Amino acid sequence: MQRTLMAAAAALLATGSAFAQSSVTIYGRANVTVESLDRDGVKTTELVNNASRLGFKGTEDLGGGLKANFVLEHRFSIDTGIPASTFWAGQSEVNLESATFGTLRLGQFTSEAYYATADYISMHNHDTGTSSDALYAYLGRDTNKIAYRLPTLVKGLQLEGAVSMAEGSANLRTYDFAANYQLGSLALGAGYQKFGDDNQFAVRALYEVGSFVFGAYVQQNEDVSNGRGDRTTFRLSGAYNLGASEFHLNFGAADDYSNVANSDAQQFTLGYNYNLSKRTKVYAFYTEVADGSAKVYGGDFSSIAVGVRHNF
Repeated sequence: MQRTLMAAAAALLATGSAFAQSSVTIYGRANVTVESLDRDGVKTTELVNNASRLGFKGTEDLGGGLKANFVLEHRFSIDTGIPASTFWAGQSEVNLESATFGTLRLGQFTSEAYYATADYISMHNHDTGTSSDALYAYLGRDTNKIAYRLPTLVKGLQLEGAVSMAEGSANLRTYDFAANYQLGSLALGAGYQKFGDDNQFAVRALYEVGSFVFGAYVQQNEDVSNGRGDRTTFRLSGAYNLGASEFHLNFGAADDYSNVANSDAQQFTLGYNYNLSKRTKVYAFYTEVADGSAKVYGGDFSSIAVGVRHNF
């Protein structure tokens, strides 16, 4: 009798699971480099974490084309084992997704404008670590966000926007809008952010032809809160893929802020990746930031690095 009840309970659970069609996935990235660093004349050799993470994501089919999803992503330093000060620093959100009505997102997550522009063309190390884009103006808060992604109205076009709530405190709202458009081998994007009186707007293009990939963005931002004024920034990126090898080249430059003399800067990165598998690669890069005498970007910087990245 007991065995019969246990079998019936197991069958009931299995039936409920199949009906809900829910699933949870564990994922992550271990990414670390050994680097020879020069920070404005101060030289060190270090083991550097490159945005390592551990995440959980799940989805449940609610029927009628509606899904409930969640993402919880923890960040930590793989070189020390120390967790980020905010445990779910990478992402923490729940959303409702429908092909007909779009996606409503609630929680904490990275700027849509950033993903549509700067991150999209950062191919050599996913815009992490010391070789990440030092010149892009990232504004505002990623917390307490309400976002909406429109359903596909035009083939290849995706539109989304978000607001970070003030919640009755001294926090300023962040407004974030992004557009992405895929037309064959050409991918276009645009992003806008507003945080208090500060704002930024950027456009991006990426084109693939054979083994070559070319990308670029141009950004205009206005820094009112610090009194710096406005400036224009651009970045060019290129990659050549040959078997398991990837060759990367990036160059970016920022003009002077209109109210700060000698605040211009340039960044150059040369990288090589070798894919040991679909999930694991070894890589090397050289990156250099030439900062103007105003030292807006923290002074001159350079790094020679070799590393390992494993996704799971």
